[in-house]
Amino acid sequence: QVQLVESGGGLVQPGGSLRLSCAASGSIFSIGVMGWYRQAPGKQRELVARITTGGRPNYADSVKGRFTMSRDNGKNTVYLQMNVLKPEDTAVYYCNANLVTTRYGNWADYWGQGTQVTVSS
Repeated sequence: QVQLVESGGGLVQPGGSLRLSCAASGSIFSIGVMGWYRQAPGKQRELVARITTGGRPNYADSVKGRFTMSRDNGKNTVYLQMNVLKPEDTAVYYCNANLVTTRYGNWADYWGQGTQVTVSS
């Protein structure tokens, strides 16, 4: 019984900023890599950024230099600071976590419900 909840989406003008949060809760034993994905209407879901357990992020080329991903392991939470937003960033943003619920359980991917980000004048 794991839940990932995203927040922070909304409507912003081009060049503006938003910060997304994703908090994982429930029966979690350990969390590994976490990531942010996005899906625009009519498009395939794509990786935006991911971060290792140690806090090392990696980014899609389209967001490098504009987005920053971070994590707080004590809170089981990741963040995505989005700056210099562009209309092409408009999408539903989903949080992903690879985790295990018990000491000897199976690792699996879990997904949040998504939060809408709209960049428009």
